[in-house]
Amino acid sequence: MSRKKKLIRFLAAGILLAVLTIPEARYYKDGGTVEYHAVLYQIIHWHSMRGAEGDHIETYYEGVEIRILGKTVYNNAKDYVIRYCE
Repeated sequence: MSRKKKLIRFLAAGILLAVLTIPEARYYKDGGTVEYHAVLYQIIHWHSMRGAEGDHIETYYEGVEIRILGKTVYNNAKDYVIRYCE
């Protein structure tokens, strides 16, 4: 194989890898959740307001979730309950 063909294949592989790994940021209006989505992976920084349970109680879902090829490999997101005193 000639040197020129090897160079073209190497550059094509590099461009394809770059396209598959460059994320697009998505911002949700649920309290501040941000999702970085690429073809090969997805990173979600959860900050979702679940709603009020009473007069002075609010519930949030916070944490980080990482998915590779659609499978969750890391998830530390939890529900947090915040109580306000009056």
